[in-house]
Amino acid sequence: MKACIYPGTFDPVTNGHLDVIKRAAKIFDKVIVAVAASESKQPYFSLARRVEMVKISTTDLKNVEVVGFDNLLVDFAKSCGVNIVIRGLRAVSDFEYELQIGYANAVLWDELETVYLMPSLQNAFISSSIVRSVLSHNGDVSKLVPSEILETLKG
Repeated sequence: MKACIYPGTFDPVTNGHLDVIKRAAKIFDKVIVAVAASESKQPYFSLARRVEMVKISTTDLKNVEVVGFDNLLVDFAKSCGVNIVIRGLRAVSDFEYELQIGYANAVLWDELETVYLMPSLQNAFISSSIVRSVLSHNGDVSKLVPSEILETLKG
């Protein structure tokens, strides 16, 4: 069985994230969506709530598992026995940062492979920071996030 890990803060999960998850689920037998604690980023939502939102968003994807983690990605990947990481690329501006992360992870574990997937064009502009900004101004995020989590975002 070929498995991959799709790590991220998912603060909150967006339609762009879900797009990448669905693409990965078509390619791999198992997709582990790894929700990072990322305390240094001072997430808007708690780790438990972010895990819950991703689980709610992926209930129809039978080969997707959602877990939280708070260690190095390479250590998490080793503990899962998975050596493939999925990263989403929205624009050229993402590429340099993601390339640096991919190289750093490869130095830490030379068996780790990073696969980059692009969301569809309609989801390419969506980021969690845009969603948080719209939320902070009581704006409508219904076209930016999975409909299943709209109520969770309000709570």
